[in-house]
Amino acid sequence: MKKLLILLVLTLSVSLNAQSSSKDELAIIQSSYGKSKTDLVNVYMALSPAQTKAFQPVYDSYEAERKVLGQKKIQIIDEYAAKYATLTDADADQLTKANLKNNLEVEKLYDKTYEKAKKVIGATNAAKFIQLEIYLQTTIRGEIQDSIPFIDEIDKTKLN
Repeated sequence: MKKLLILLVLTLSVSLNAQSSSKDELAIIQSSYGKSKTDLVNVYMALSPAQTKAFQPVYDSYEAERKVLGQKKIQIIDEYAAKYATLTDADADQLTKANLKNNLEVEKLYDKTYEKAKKVIGATNAAKFIQLEIYLQTTIRGEIQDSIPFIDEIDKTKLN
């Protein structure tokens, strides 16, 4: 399973390196993640047909909410990119608060989805789903973070 996940991450990394703007990179992540994720979840979860049928509405609801939160994250990053060169204290405060709020909403979505999934596929399977989700989201966050400059980032070329 980890090999499959590593392959997904490598595919996203190659796609990210081929694009120049943060918006394009994020669009690729959203597109790749949405198209390949269902198959990845199905293989990893290995639910019975009855469990799959019961879990599908929970999964669909989760995905709809996750995509909305993902779009909010993209908006925050786009705003950061637009203001990066002239970032004020007020901008930094607003963007940081928006990002933290988005992160909390994602965590709440995990909790809500776990409770719903637990009712239809049991705690172990629900935990497997949440574990996979957190792994994928952490991996994607890492890829995004690597492409976003830190505030007042040190010019790495001057260090060498």
